[in-house]
Amino acid sequence: MTRPLNIVPAADPLELMPVLREALTAGGAAILPLPGRQEAVPAGEVPRQVGLVVETSGSTDSPKRVMLGTNALLAAAAASSTALGGPGQWLLALPGHYIAGIQVLVRSIAADTTPVVMPPGHFDPTAFIRHADRLTEPMRFTSIVPLQLARLLAAAETDREVLRGLRRFTAILVGGQAIQPELVERADQLDVHVVRTYGSSETSGGCVYDGRPIGNTLVRVIDGQVELSGAVLAEGYLGEPGRTSERFVEEHGVRWYRTGDLGEFDQETGVLRVLGRADNVIISGGEKVSLDAVQRVVRSLHGLGTAVVVAGDDEQWGQVPVVVVPTGTDARITLIRDAVASALGKAARPASVVAVETIPHLPSGKPDLAVLRHIVASTPA
Repeated sequence: MTRPLNIVPAADPLELMPVLREALTAGGAAILPLPGRQEAVPAGEVPRQVGLVVETSGSTDSPKRVMLGTNALLAAAAASSTALGGPGQWLLALPGHYIAGIQVLVRSIAADTTPVVMPPGHFDPTAFIRHADRLTEPMRFTSIVPLQLARLLAAAETDREVLRGLRRFTAILVGGQAIQPELVERADQLDVHVVRTYGSSETSGGCVYDGRPIGNTLVRVIDGQVELSGAVLAEGYLGEPGRTSERFVEEHGVRWYRTGDLGEFDQETGVLRVLGRADNVIISGGEKVSLDAVQRVVRSLHGLGTAVVVAGDDEQWGQVPVVVVPTGTDARITLIRDAVASALGKAARPASVVAVETIPHLPSGKPDLAVLRHIVASTPA
């Protein structure tokens, strides 16, 4: 059986909420939220159990449309509520068409609360706190990306009102990409409760909090790659049965999602450590080099917390790591190369540093790697 799928505008999340609430019931049409204020239009049909289709950013892969069942979305909201100590009110500071933003709406629907919504555009810590002050429930939450957290903590160190507002949150969920341990330490020192989340559109959002699976999520690592299972899993990709069968596999009656991330899972402690993307690896001089691993080392150096490492072409080595930093950053290539070589070996040493006025980011908050690779390719050696 099938149900209709409608493309709906996500420019105003509060207007999207009633449509989403209807999609979570058996009688409503499934929805595909997209940015902007376009009119709602039919977009075909999806399996009956699907309530939501999410279009991914394509930051690490080609964009895809992920089909999520109503049960998966509600299971994710319930697992989050349990992990956080109960339902509450949310401040939405992310786009309403990405899974992290949509889950804020789903959690609000499940908790029967109305979220406070920040307007789109430049992220301003003072405006964030102004909107946070409109929250009225005793338990208060928000979901942000590391770049937003870094700006909030920087402001909190000099502005007592920002610090006061951050401390009033029961929990601040941070995900979407790797977060620097130093950022979490700064938050802890400021008595700001940060919860690191891991997940994706294919898992209805974050399903691992601070390294530990929530709800009935299961974790395993096969050949170094992280796989997830549980009630939160998507049905697959819209119109792409081949890609669906590659990423979603069934063993002994259990469905697993192959994340494409490298990781380590400690069975004794139940803690997952994500090491980076399996496809973000280059061959440099005949050796495999993880650009995510290089980036972690570079970002651990003083003043290089926002650096991004991408692949650059090299006639001798094939491909080499290249460090991209904002203009004005004190990025000494010798120091960087020595630090990376010491941690990861000589083949991982970055070849150069490229300075840009600002690091470009996708609406999801992730660095725009495609733009950065183009900049690196067009920059003379």
